[in-house]
Amino acid sequence: MKNQEKKFLKLLVFPLGKLTLSIPVEDVKKVINLPKLYSSGLNYISIAHGDDQEITVIDLHQKLFNISAIPDSEEAEAYLVIAKNTMDEEYGIIVTETPSIIDVPLSNIRILPSSYRNSDTLEIASHVTVIQQENETITIFILDSDQLLNEQLMDLAF
Repeated sequence: MKNQEKKFLKLLVFPLGKLTLSIPVEDVKKVINLPKLYSSGLNYISIAHGDDQEITVIDLHQKLFNISAIPDSEEAEAYLVIAKNTMDEEYGIIVTETPSIIDVPLSNIRILPSSYRNSDTLEIASHVTVIQQENETITIFILDSDQLLNEQLMDLAF
């Protein structure tokens, strides 16, 4: 079984508005109930206390749609997906529905054209896949962790 070719990519998938987003499972550290967040409330970035460090939290719903995903009440269900980028920097993404894990054949994953990434708010996604699930076709955008964190820092600089 040495050198067995990887044929699937395992994705952590979650809905966000009308979109379906994902992160490769290998980049996910854990999924926890949404902790208390600290922020000025002026943008989509906040911070949460992690086990041994502070974690930058990104409210993608607010970034993409200008409406916060942070629930109004503490009883509302929400999660924090804690992931890492290629530099092992941890960050969190707020999700309001339980994420799922799916295996996607590598042959079904396509690179998003740079012209699209450069002109759309989904520049934070690097790849896309289309899957058939329960009689419906679902388009899943795969987030680029490095771009996500770089974009967040660039937005705050201006």
